[in-house]
Amino acid sequence: MHIGLIGGIGPAATDLYYRGLVDSMKALDADLEMTIVHADAPTLVRNFEARQAEAQAAIYLRLTERLVAAGADTVAITSIGGHFCIEEFRPLSPLPIIDFISEMDRYLDQQTFRKVGLLGTDTVMETRFYGGIKSVEVLAPPPDVISKVHRAYVGMALDAKVTDEQRAVVFEAGRALSEQGAETVLLGGTDLFLAFDDHEPGFDTLDCATVHIDAIARMACK
Repeated sequence: MHIGLIGGIGPAATDLYYRGLVDSMKALDADLEMTIVHADAPTLVRNFEARQAEAQAAIYLRLTERLVAAGADTVAITSIGGHFCIEEFRPLSPLPIIDFISEMDRYLDQQTFRKVGLLGTDTVMETRFYGGIKSVEVLAPPPDVISKVHRAYVGMALDAKVTDEQRAVVFEAGRALSEQGAETVLLGGTDLFLAFDDHEPGFDTLDCATVHIDAIARMACK
């Protein structure tokens, strides 16, 4: 199956998905047929923070039409924050969507976790993955910490790199969630791996992007 990715949001996450899919398909002994189109990250952030779901869904539609022209059979968005308009985009999309939220809930339903923490954008944390996670209890930071984590995360996503200050904000929030009883902390932003690569945070984590990548790889084998 020809996989279409809406990438660019942000560049580091797109690279994570690309490399992850290459590795996953190699492990499955299958060829990868994929096309990536670029969505502008600053535009996404503006639409996200202004809650302009229809405007962002229209952008996704234009990009998906390019994927259709390239021969793609399905589409996936390489941004968890970028799923804020998934319900607006779903009826517009000319291709089936491999959406993160459904895949994440399905994955967690198969695990033994009862309580998990969540880090990501403010909306992802406030809505506990847009209300789409039903299989476990999801803990989020308090409002003031949500704001700090959001700013740190958006900064690293746009710059495709992390500062020591941004890492400290994320790690402190994650440790607090662990102390509140989270059995693992979900990295609910596809660029959050930047803060954790080669660093030990002091708490257990689950990178949600890898769950989405694995689901895309399985679909690509069909």
